[in-house]
Amino acid sequence: MVKSKKSESGKTDCKKINMALQGGGAHGAFTWGVLDEFLKQDGLDFEGISATSAGSMNAVVMAHGLIAGGNDAARQALEDFWHKVSEAGSVFSPVAPNAFSSSFVSPFSAMADMFSAWQGEWNEGRNNAAHFINLMSQNISPYQFNPFNINPLLDILKDMVDFKKIRTNKDVQLFITATNVQTGDARIFKTEELTADMVMASAALPNVFRAVKVDGDYFWDGGFVGNPSLWPLFYEVDSNDVLIVHVNPLVRNEIPKEAPEIENRLNEVTFNASLLKELRAISFVQKLLSHDMIKEEYKSKYRDVLIHAIRAEDAMSELDLSSKFDTSWPFLKQLRDQGQQAAKDWLKNNYDAIGKKSTIDITRDYLEPRTKSKETK
Repeated sequence: MVKSKKSESGKTDCKKINMALQGGGAHGAFTWGVLDEFLKQDGLDFEGISATSAGSMNAVVMAHGLIAGGNDAARQALEDFWHKVSEAGSVFSPVAPNAFSSSFVSPFSAMADMFSAWQGEWNEGRNNAAHFINLMSQNISPYQFNPFNINPLLDILKDMVDFKKIRTNKDVQLFITATNVQTGDARIFKTEELTADMVMASAALPNVFRAVKVDGDYFWDGGFVGNPSLWPLFYEVDSNDVLIVHVNPLVRNEIPKEAPEIENRLNEVTFNASLLKELRAISFVQKLLSHDMIKEEYKSKYRDVLIHAIRAEDAMSELDLSSKFDTSWPFLKQLRDQGQQAAKDWLKNNYDAIGKKSTIDITRDYLEPRTKSKETK
């Protein structure tokens, strides 16, 4: 593993932890903040990172920085990446009015024509943009509004990340999830094979990007089948601690009634479903192990992993669907700052538990009903 500064200085008390990074478009800047704060810790190393979509972007950019120059270089790489995303988004983001101005030209002309009907409503709030995005996805596919398949994120990744060095470095273990369009199965792209196209496949939302071809198969965003996939962090790494960094709220007490609100909640439920399924399986195995219900000859096949989580309800519950496309620099920095604070709080309360015990109860925190009873009108 690429060592932290404390490890490099010769101390042997360095803790190791595996990260599971959710996807969520621009909301991935929250995860940037979490990673930035963790990279400041002298006695903490990342062993494995499983990620999806925006989480995958964070993972490969951070890994590149760690390989190139350690923790400080990784922090700088993450900041540079998100700054480039913001610059590109000022032209291509569907919630940036200037991206669809009358002076903007093809390949997004179809989107521009459609968006012009919404220009008069823009100042009423970003919910209109969310409704536009939903309407657009139902009427115009990315094969139509982007005939040249322009994707600025791909250019940023190719410019910033040395994938050859990532593939040849044995210490940074990455597991990037994408969804096979034709079979519906999850595909986990691993460190030794990783390319920019594989990362883009993990982030290919079907209503925004074309399916990405890798090894003869076509892939969409990995969030449909693993957001993120946890199982590689049980079987392919040595350390037992897994920290899930959420960017999609699990719980909302309010019932969505407006079309953009319904679309937003549907998106959250869909992209949390696979994670909850894996957590339910982990809980089941933990119960079997704790009650000694597994035959001795099979016990070696199971691990009692330690699960931790940084939840995002406080930061994300007030944000709508369109904010996932908002790449303005002030907004990204706001999310980064919130991620940093969430990481500081988590480290203060849970650092000593790393390597010793889980800091969440899966049944209590994820599987039991968690809403507050509230009469809706």
